[in-house]
Amino acid sequence: MDEQVMEILSRYERDPGSVIAILQDVQEQFGYLPPLALRLVSHGLAVPLSRVLSLATFYRAFSLKPRGKHLVTVCLGTACHVRGGQKVLEEFERKLAVKSGETTADNGFTLQTVACLGCCAIGPVVVVDDEYHAQTSTRKVETIIKLSRDR
Repeated sequence: MDEQVMEILSRYERDPGSVIAILQDVQEQFGYLPPLALRLVSHGLAVPLSRVLSLATFYRAFSLKPRGKHLVTVCLGTACHVRGGQKVLEEFERKLAVKSGETTADNGFTLQTVACLGCCAIGPVVVVDDEYHAQTSTRKVETIIKLSRDR
């Protein structure tokens, strides 16, 4: 892990102003932000660990726990909520046997929610691995899961 993090730091010339980009690359490399990697970033940039951790926990894009192979994001913004977003979330929870914020036992899926994805006109919206599913209903959940597993 040390070598991989050091290589990422060197790409950014150990610039403390690049800490978010560095964390993105670390997460891309490991699938999450391991504690050791956070300490290495802190040390390598001469930035307090508390600052690195505050950024890692502030932005929803970062995860301090390993995520599943597929990331399922259900929008619960107002437009999606009134069109059944909560029911869609509950169906994903049933089909995947996890609650929002959890990862399936086989590490296949991590389920999360967001307050808004910014595409209210096509809600309820579900995003799986950067693929948007518009006007999602509870009937579409099983198909979305199956298609994702097959990729």
